Amino acid sequence: MDKKISKTVVKNYILFLTGLFIASMGVAFSTKAGLGTSPVASVPYSISLINQLLTFGGWLNLMSVLQILVQIAVQKGKCNYAEIAVQTVLAFVYGYLTNFSCWLIKDITVANYPMQFIFMLLGCIILALGIWIQVRGGVAMLPGEAMNRAISTVTGKRYENIKIFFDIFYIVVSAVICFVFIGSLKGVREGSIIAALAVGNIIKVYNSVFDKIVKKNKGNKCCPE
Repeated sequence: MDKKISKTVVKNYILFLTGLFIASMGVAFSTKAGLGTSPVASVPYSISLINQLLTFGGWLNLMSVLQILVQIAVQKGKCNYAEIAVQTVLAFVYGYLTNFSCWLIKDITVANYPMQFIFMLLGCIILALGIWIQVRGGVAMLPGEAMNRAISTVTGKRYENIKIFFDIFYIVVSAVICFVFIGSLKGVREGSIIAALAVGNIIKVYNSVFDKIVKKNKGNKCCPE
């Protein structure tokens, strides 16, 4: 029994780490598009444009720490601190994976607006898939998504709706940072707004498709030919 549980845990962590890498690729595609990166990464990306003290991934790590603190505050100290510790480790892994993913596609040239738009859409689809896989792994979540989950649990609001709200919030903060320190919306553009509205809804689509597949498979098992 213990071996079975261990295999399940290992399998779930592999699934989660796969989702983590896929999500980092989604962020990389969004950044490469040049139409504004994904909402959750827009604040650290905007800061990285004006302050090179840390890399893009480094600022992403710092934001993750803030999101962990929000989780603890929202749950009033009743959170799972073992999970918080895992989140912290995985958040730093994600930061470095994001830098690595950006490096992987650094030589790709996005020459025109249609290509930028395609890369932006791919970024949304890939990021949503990565997040969905992480949730399916069921072992941990990144601080940003875990913060959304904590707020959803406390308020009773749907997780996807909480995500959409915070995605829009991140874009507003990023826009303010860019206007004040750069004078233009270099770090956040139409792609960020589309991603804020699209990623949560794409996750809903993934959930819907998965539920239909599971329901269909159960039906086939119950009614063999």
